[in-house]
Amino acid sequence: QVQLVESGGGSVQAGGSLRLSCAATNYAYSGACMAWFRQAPGKERDWVAQIGAGSPYFADSAKGRFTISRDNAKNTVYLHMNSLKPEDTAMYYCAARDSRWCSYPPTALDFTYWGQGTQVTVSS
Repeated sequence: QVQLVESGGGSVQAGGSLRLSCAATNYAYSGACMAWFRQAPGKERDWVAQIGAGSPYFADSAKGRFTISRDNAKNTVYLHMNSLKPEDTAMYYCAARDSRWCSYPPTALDFTYWGQGTQVTVSS
């Protein structure tokens, strides 16, 4: 059974940085399309960034501040978040699909596997 486990969330002040990690276990699809979504209380789950066979893509809210990288040997994807803002406060979820190719723009329905999330709180 595929498992995605996120880590690295926490509380930071505005302008700070965090690095989220998503470790995939029992997942043989090295290089597959993986993504980060986030969901704030009372809001929909929004796509943040994704990485697959092509270039990484970012939501407008993340461009210039977030980067995404992966270590295929560790089956781990990272979301590097800089210049954090209070509006970045949300539960962040990792997602994966059984394809190297990512769709654009992506939706939650494009992804088969999901983690439990890691909370990011940014204070002003």
